[in-house]
Amino acid sequence: MALTWEDKEVRFDIPYSRMKLINGEKVIDKLDNIEDTKGNSGYRGKFIITNIRILWYSSTSPRINLSIGFGAVLSTSNKIVNSRLRGTTQALQILTASKGTRYEFIFTNLVPGNTRHFTSVMGVHKAYNSSKLYRELKLRGAVVYNKQLKILPLEQVISTVHGVWNLSSDQGSLGTFIVTNVRFVWFADINEGFNISLPFLQIDTISIRDSKFGTALVITSSEISGLYVLGFKVEPEEKLRTLFKELSSFHTVYTTKPIFGVEYNWSSGQVEHKFNNIVDEFEPFDENKNEISNSISNYLADEGHTKDRMPVFNSELGLAVETIKEGYTLQKLWEVIPS
Repeated sequence: MALTWEDKEVRFDIPYSRMKLINGEKVIDKLDNIEDTKGNSGYRGKFIITNIRILWYSSTSPRINLSIGFGAVLSTSNKIVNSRLRGTTQALQILTASKGTRYEFIFTNLVPGNTRHFTSVMGVHKAYNSSKLYRELKLRGAVVYNKQLKILPLEQVISTVHGVWNLSSDQGSLGTFIVTNVRFVWFADINEGFNISLPFLQIDTISIRDSKFGTALVITSSEISGLYVLGFKVEPEEKLRTLFKELSSFHTVYTTKPIFGVEYNWSSGQVEHKFNNIVDEFEPFDENKNEISNSISNYLADEGHTKDRMPVFNSELGLAVETIKEGYTLQKLWEVIPS
């Protein structure tokens, strides 16, 4: 499917092919002269904010880069830091969690008085968090009111099919099946709180199979959304096959041009900027060239740290060093790409 890791993970020094925007991803803001103060202090870089992630790369060596998915962002705030290029100044602090590890990023705008990186990141992060129904499966959510679907801002209802049985229980539940341009929703007629909203983004397969209830429409959700197998029965069978064709068609269309639902409107005091829908700031770099940035350990966020850990003798270094944090080894702390 179109969206895999880009909005959920933090990645370091990714190849050029992973820097290019995926289908449905669009650039919201671009800034020059941004320093990655935490990991690459003293180096100017490009800062790109899309609708699903933040990209930063060194102006002198694009192989040194960051990709920070908005789904991994825990918080954004201002922080006073000491930048090599600007001295003591206010910077953007981003705390993240990815694959069980917390990272801290600090970005300093090297243009005096320019705070656009603050407003853009915070605004898009808020828009991302408020549009999860476009990208995530929702069970028993507040998606229906008085038998009517609560329409999302970019959503259009394609069809509504009554008399659809949900086969999740032995007896089945009768309800209504709604197809839109971004998802399908089913809710029970006797209890609209018993419902499911599944975006096309999280649909793995759509098929027609035989079941103990007869011929059924079977929809499998993606691994990231729990690998649910959802069965629905529609009568007559011709009506079921029509629904199957409609769902399959819109799923194919959506895959080509996904709608992630993240919309950011510039405030009246700002000038809206138009950007190309590709990252084309630099020539494609040699992905086999072995150039890496500083160690990932520079970005580790050690929240709750009150005092240094006790020093111990390390035979590999021949030195006394602070006790390594649980879950890490000396080798891992020096690696950018885990072995």
